[in-house]
Amino acid sequence: MSFEEQEPVRRRSGAAGPIEIRAARLSDAEAIAAIANLPGFRAGTLRLPFQSVEETRQWLDKHDPAAVRLVAALDGQIVGNAGMQRLAGRKIHSANIGMGVHDDFTGCGIGSALLAALIDTADNWLAIKRLELTVYVDNAPAIRLYEKFGFETEGRLRAFAFRNGDYVDAFTMARLTF
Repeated sequence: MSFEEQEPVRRRSGAAGPIEIRAARLSDAEAIAAIANLPGFRAGTLRLPFQSVEETRQWLDKHDPAAVRLVAALDGQIVGNAGMQRLAGRKIHSANIGMGVHDDFTGCGIGSALLAALIDTADNWLAIKRLELTVYVDNAPAIRLYEKFGFETEGRLRAFAFRNGDYVDAFTMARLTF
Protein backbone atom coordinates (compact mmCIF):
# COMPACT_ATOMS: atom_id res chain seq x y z
CA MET A 1 0.00 0.00 0.00
CA SER A 2 1.51 3.31 -0.98
CA PHE A 3 1.37 6.47 1.09
CA GLU A 4 -1.06 8.04 -1.38
CA GLU A 5 -3.52 5.14 -1.02
CA GLN A 6 -4.12 5.72 2.69
CA GLU A 7 -7.76 5.99 3.69
CA PRO A 8 -9.12 8.62 6.06
CA VAL A 9 -8.46 7.79 9.70
CA ARG A 10 -11.36 6.29 11.61
CA ARG A 11 -11.50 7.60 15.14
CA ARG A 12 -12.89 5.50 17.94
CA SER A 13 -15.91 7.79 18.01
CA GLY A 14 -16.69 6.69 14.45
CA ALA A 15 -15.99 10.07 12.89
CA ALA A 16 -13.61 10.13 9.96
CA GLY A 17 -11.09 12.72 8.93
CA PRO A 18 -8.10 12.99 6.65
CA ILE A 19 -4.72 12.52 8.22
CA GLU A 20 -1.90 14.89 7.35
CA ILE A 21 1.60 13.44 7.25
CA ARG A 22 4.26 16.14 7.10
CA ALA A 23 7.77 16.99 8.16
CA ALA A 24 8.12 17.76 11.84
CA ARG A 25 8.69 21.42 12.66
CA LEU A 26 10.36 23.12 15.58
CA SER A 27 6.94 24.51 16.52
CA ASP A 28 5.73 20.89 17.03
CA ALA A 29 8.04 20.39 20.03
CA GLU A 30 5.40 20.91 22.70
CA ALA A 31 2.90 18.53 21.09
CA ILE A 32 5.54 15.84 20.42
CA ALA A 33 6.82 16.07 24.00
CA ALA A 34 3.27 15.74 25.34
CA ILE A 35 2.72 12.57 23.28
CA ALA A 36 6.11 11.17 24.32
CA ASN A 37 5.10 11.53 27.96
CA LEU A 38 1.91 9.46 27.59
CA PRO A 39 2.25 6.09 29.34
CA GLY A 40 1.28 3.93 26.35
CA PHE A 41 3.52 5.79 23.92
CA ARG A 42 6.47 5.74 26.32
CA ALA A 43 6.02 2.01 27.10
CA GLY A 44 6.89 1.19 23.49
CA THR A 45 10.05 3.31 23.39
CA LEU A 46 13.38 3.72 25.16
CA ARG A 47 12.34 7.15 26.45
CA LEU A 48 12.46 8.03 30.12
CA PRO A 49 9.46 9.63 31.83
CA PHE A 50 9.14 13.40 31.90
CA GLN A 51 10.66 14.33 28.55
CA SER A 52 10.91 18.09 28.43
CA VAL A 53 9.79 20.33 25.63
CA GLU A 54 13.34 21.70 25.50
CA GLU A 55 14.81 18.22 24.90
CA THR A 56 12.32 17.69 22.10
CA ARG A 57 13.05 21.13 20.64
CA GLN A 58 16.81 20.37 20.61
CA TRP A 59 16.17 17.04 18.86
CA LEU A 60 14.03 18.77 16.22
CA ASP A 61 16.49 21.65 15.79
CA LYS A 62 19.50 19.38 15.23
CA HIS A 63 20.25 19.51 11.53
CA ASP A 64 20.83 15.97 10.32
CA PRO A 65 20.63 15.49 6.54
CA ALA A 66 20.46 11.70 7.03
CA ALA A 67 17.27 11.94 9.13
CA VAL A 68 13.60 12.11 8.19
CA ARG A 69 11.26 13.30 10.95
CA LEU A 70 7.52 13.15 10.39
CA VAL A 71 4.35 13.92 12.32
CA ALA A 72 0.80 12.78 11.81
CA ALA A 73 -1.88 15.42 12.38
CA LEU A 74 -5.62 14.96 12.56
CA ASP A 75 -7.77 18.09 12.54
CA GLY A 76 -4.62 20.07 13.37
CA GLN A 77 -3.74 17.91 16.41
CA ILE A 78 -0.48 15.97 16.32
CA VAL A 79 -1.38 12.33 16.98
CA GLY A 80 1.87 10.55 16.14
CA ASN A 81 5.43 10.91 15.00
CA ALA A 82 7.99 8.80 13.17
CA GLY A 83 11.58 9.03 12.14
CA MET A 84 14.08 7.38 9.89
CA GLN A 85 17.85 7.63 10.31
CA ARG A 86 19.98 6.61 7.35
CA LEU A 87 23.16 4.78 8.32
CA ALA A 88 26.60 5.59 6.92
CA GLY A 89 29.59 3.91 5.34
CA ARG A 90 29.12 0.31 4.30
CA LYS A 91 25.56 0.41 5.70
CA ILE A 92 24.45 3.42 3.64
CA HIS A 93 21.82 1.20 2.05
CA SER A 94 20.14 0.85 5.48
CA ALA A 95 18.10 2.99 7.83
CA ASN A 96 16.67 2.65 11.34
CA ILE A 97 13.09 3.65 11.99
CA GLY A 98 11.09 4.48 15.06
CA MET A 99 7.55 5.67 15.56
CA GLY A 100 4.76 6.13 18.04
CA VAL A 101 1.10 7.07 18.19
CA HIS A 102 -0.86 9.10 20.76
CA ASP A 103 -2.47 6.78 23.32
CA ASP A 104 -5.99 7.93 22.34
CA PHE A 105 -5.45 7.18 18.63
CA THR A 106 -3.92 3.69 18.61
CA GLY A 107 -5.70 1.26 16.30
CA CYS A 108 -7.04 4.08 14.12
CA GLY A 109 -4.64 3.84 11.17
CA ILE A 110 -2.16 6.51 12.29
CA GLY A 111 0.71 4.03 12.54
CA SER A 112 -0.08 2.64 9.08
CA ALA A 113 -0.05 6.13 7.57
CA LEU A 114 3.26 7.04 9.22
CA LEU A 115 4.91 3.75 8.26
CA ALA A 116 3.65 4.01 4.68
CA ALA A 117 5.18 7.50 4.42
CA LEU A 118 8.54 6.29 5.77
CA ILE A 119 8.59 3.33 3.40
CA ASP A 120 7.63 5.51 0.44
CA THR A 121 10.49 7.87 1.27
CA ALA A 122 12.95 4.99 1.73
CA ASP A 123 11.94 3.15 -1.45
CA ASN A 124 11.21 5.97 -3.87
CA TRP A 125 13.44 8.83 -2.77
CA LEU A 126 16.45 7.45 -0.90
CA ALA A 127 17.01 4.01 -2.53
CA ILE A 128 17.23 2.40 0.90
CA LYS A 129 17.25 -1.37 0.63
CA ARG A 130 17.06 -2.30 4.32
CA LEU A 131 14.81 -0.77 6.98
CA GLU A 132 15.56 -1.89 10.53
CA LEU A 133 13.73 -1.51 13.84
CA THR A 134 13.44 -2.95 17.31
CA VAL A 135 10.12 -3.61 19.01
CA TYR A 136 9.34 -5.00 22.45
CA VAL A 137 8.16 -8.61 22.24
CA ASP A 138 4.96 -7.75 24.16
CA ASN A 139 3.91 -5.03 21.69
CA ALA A 140 1.67 -7.27 19.56
CA PRO A 141 -0.15 -4.43 17.72
CA ALA A 142 3.14 -2.89 16.56
CA ILE A 143 4.53 -6.28 15.51
CA ARG A 144 1.38 -6.93 13.43
CA LEU A 145 1.72 -3.49 11.82
CA TYR A 146 5.35 -4.09 10.89
CA GLU A 147 4.58 -7.55 9.51
CA LYS A 148 1.74 -6.05 7.43
CA PHE A 149 4.34 -3.83 5.75
CA GLY A 150 6.77 -6.69 5.05
CA PHE A 151 9.04 -6.59 8.10
CA GLU A 152 10.36 -9.93 9.32
CA THR A 153 11.72 -10.87 12.72
CA GLU A 154 15.46 -11.49 12.52
CA GLY A 155 16.22 -12.14 16.17
CA ARG A 156 15.38 -11.71 19.81
CA LEU A 157 17.38 -9.30 21.97
CA ARG A 158 17.19 -10.61 25.53
CA ALA A 159 16.96 -8.09 28.39
CA PHE A 160 17.02 -5.37 25.75
CA ALA A 161 15.78 -2.61 28.06
CA PHE A 162 14.68 -1.89 31.60
CA ARG A 163 11.03 -0.79 31.68
CA ASN A 164 8.68 -0.35 34.63
CA GLY A 165 11.00 -2.22 37.00
CA ASP A 166 11.65 -5.24 34.77
CA TYR A 167 13.89 -6.22 31.90
CA VAL A 168 12.05 -6.73 28.64
CA ASP A 169 13.10 -8.49 25.44
CA ALA A 170 12.80 -7.00 21.99
CA PHE A 171 12.68 -8.34 18.47
CA THR A 172 14.93 -6.95 15.82
CA MET A 173 12.98 -6.73 12.57
CA ALA A 174 13.89 -5.69 9.04
CA ARG A 175 12.30 -5.10 5.65
CA LEU A 176 14.47 -5.73 2.62
CA THR A 177 13.86 -4.72 -0.98
CA PHE A 178 15.84 -5.91 -3.97
